[in-house]
Amino acid sequence: MPIRNILNKTSDWLGGDGPHHQIVVSSRVRLARNIQGVSFPGWAKKMERVETMERIRPQVEALPEMGDAFSLPCQELSALEKQVLVERHLISREHAARGAGSAVVMNRKQNLSIMINEEDHLRMQAIRSGLQLKAAFKAVNKVDTELEASLDFAFDPNLGYLTACPSNVGTGMRASAMVHLPGLVLSEQVNQVIQAVNKIGLAVRGLYGEGTEALGNLFQVSNQTTLGESEEQIIERLQKVILQLIEHEQNARLSMLQHRPTTLLDHIGRAYGILKHSHSMASKEALNLLSLAKLACDLEFYPEAWRVAVDELFMETQPAHLQKGSQQKLGPEDRDVLRARIIREKLAECPSPAGEAVLSRIPKAASTKRKKAAGDDLLEG
Repeated sequence: MPIRNILNKTSDWLGGDGPHHQIVVSSRVRLARNIQGVSFPGWAKKMERVETMERIRPQVEALPEMGDAFSLPCQELSALEKQVLVERHLISREHAARGAGSAVVMNRKQNLSIMINEEDHLRMQAIRSGLQLKAAFKAVNKVDTELEASLDFAFDPNLGYLTACPSNVGTGMRASAMVHLPGLVLSEQVNQVIQAVNKIGLAVRGLYGEGTEALGNLFQVSNQTTLGESEEQIIERLQKVILQLIEHEQNARLSMLQHRPTTLLDHIGRAYGILKHSHSMASKEALNLLSLAKLACDLEFYPEAWRVAVDELFMETQPAHLQKGSQQKLGPEDRDVLRARIIREKLAECPSPAGEAVLSRIPKAASTKRKKAAGDDLLEG
């Protein structure tokens, strides 16, 4: 399948229809694997990386899940094409920087992608909409089993799967959920929740993983431990924590509706005004304002029909997607102008947020006070 066919279609996992989709944007499970007796990509010479890719790639392309898949060496992708794939979370930023000897293979739905010669020989990942960690693991585990029948993976009876980075040794698995937490951010509870999550051996990162900022109130929560637990145990523990995060976020939203309605209406109203009428908007500002629009959809301030438009704008306004859509080279200022225009046009018929009507239906006497501070139940788990 040509790369243009992939890039012109929306990723399947961006449909926003999975379980708990109002808070959990997506679930992802990634497995790292290496070939026995072959140098890790970071240590291998160029020719060795090319030989390893040529050995692995046909096996990946032959998978039943990869019928009519996209497959191409990284050096044959343009910088823009690579960045679009990064923005869709189909390859890592590190893989986008790779050249000869690296490749990417992904299915038509863009919910299964395999990086060849990233940090490890194989980085296989499955992505699902909403909270579907178990479904994502089932999908990528099936691929792992199929490839293990034809490829000799580096495995130690005591340590498990061997990886380039010691922190991945064992299962070689990173499971994560991308969560949207505007309620906890606006109520200034997010830091204590993140600290609690970190204390129980999970990591909280930004929009594009390690070392990136949590733009648009989006956070990635993932396991840090890969040794000493089975894949199923890791998934189960992460699932439990994500469900608790969902409860905290729901409580924070309800608390703001009941106790700080003016503040909430002001945030959402200002976002609506700027999104509808701005003529220049930076990427960071757009994500943060769209986060408030997404929250307004969740709270029924907007008709449900507008949810899809808001969710699509999260991706369509990313720098590489803007560049791809314009089909010409754009400078930062040109991108900001184009981004604002796309948002204005897409939201042109969007009605004003019906906050007052929603607030009138919220029970005034209902209590949202918790006996424990946000995050305490995470520590107990």
